[in-house]
Amino acid sequence: MASYTLKVRRYQPESGEGPYWEEFDVDLDPSLSVLDGILQAKDRDDGSLSVRCSCRAAICGSCGMKINGQSGLGCKTQIGEAHEAANRRNGGSEPIVVEPMGNMPVIKDLITDMESTHWEKIRRITPWLLPHGDPPEREYVVEPESMIDITQSMACIQCGACVSSCLSMEADPDFIGPAALAKAYRFVGDPRDGETVERLHDLANDPHGIYDCTHCFSCIDACPKGVAPMDQIMRLRRKAGEEGIEDVNNGDNHVNAFVKMIEKKGTNDEALLIQESYAPGVKGKLKPTKAAIKGLTESLPTVLRAIKTGKARSLSKLIPGIHPKLPDGAQDEVKAIYKHAEEHREEFNIYIKGEDDVEPEPDETATEEKV
Repeated sequence: MASYTLKVRRYQPESGEGPYWEEFDVDLDPSLSVLDGILQAKDRDDGSLSVRCSCRAAICGSCGMKINGQSGLGCKTQIGEAHEAANRRNGGSEPIVVEPMGNMPVIKDLITDMESTHWEKIRRITPWLLPHGDPPEREYVVEPESMIDITQSMACIQCGACVSSCLSMEADPDFIGPAALAKAYRFVGDPRDGETVERLHDLANDPHGIYDCTHCFSCIDACPKGVAPMDQIMRLRRKAGEEGIEDVNNGDNHVNAFVKMIEKKGTNDEALLIQESYAPGVKGKLKPTKAAIKGLTESLPTVLRAIKTGKARSLSKLIPGIHPKLPDGAQDEVKAIYKHAEEHREEFNIYIKGEDDVEPEPDETATEEKV
């Protein structure tokens, strides 16, 4: 048994007061969970301490919370590891900080309103199959291999940890969000669904859809089941590009411009990237559309902020096209990476291939020969 201090962010709406912090001392084996510590504090110190939980086995997804600033499951985080993390983070003997999930209204203590920021967005992406034609007499039968692509997104337990950690949603609360978009790929990638193109058009043209993600990787770090929501969003983008969807957000133009620019120069020519995103190619610049002119005009405040903060003071960053390539042949190495990627177009799915190297089975024949 060891002693730990939990610093819990409390909120009691019936009191009429705002949020406050309260510390609880608990005695637990280091291998037990932070949720066990909260339940002990609730049992011994304050029965009004509120937390949502159920299975205590990282299956139901109920006990989502922030522990030392990291979104995750209280039942999956060992209290000993959380204590060590708190000490490393603050450089001393510090309490384990427990807060309700982010990007969600707090109902009471560690309980958040998932309806308004999670389930509403899940419903937004039509989370059921939309097959074409008359239904079969029994079930829809598909080859098992055709379902491999969506196994990762199917592993989601709807805990909301990715929503809690999403920086895009923090900046834009209307962003559909990582959980809902990961769920969207579950149906886009399903061979039984007959509305794949329509789904992609919808999500690509929504200003808060697949191109609103900023690749911060926070959802990947937070997910307790390895769903990697950001990866599913990137898959949706690739599918939309393969379908030739020209979205009103210029998201596909931006992706293509960035990819080509890195292949050519190795670093980002931000001034040219803005132009290529809204008015790609020579024709796009000579005869820009109204949407392109509108997009370029709206980007001016961003450019001015970059100049003001010193991010874009040099001419190479202000004038499109003169940004230098990587020096000393480094650009050739970048092109080699591109070539290798094109020759090995294979996606990594941890639910099929595994994360760790697996030791090969011993060769029985070779063993017999040695004997």
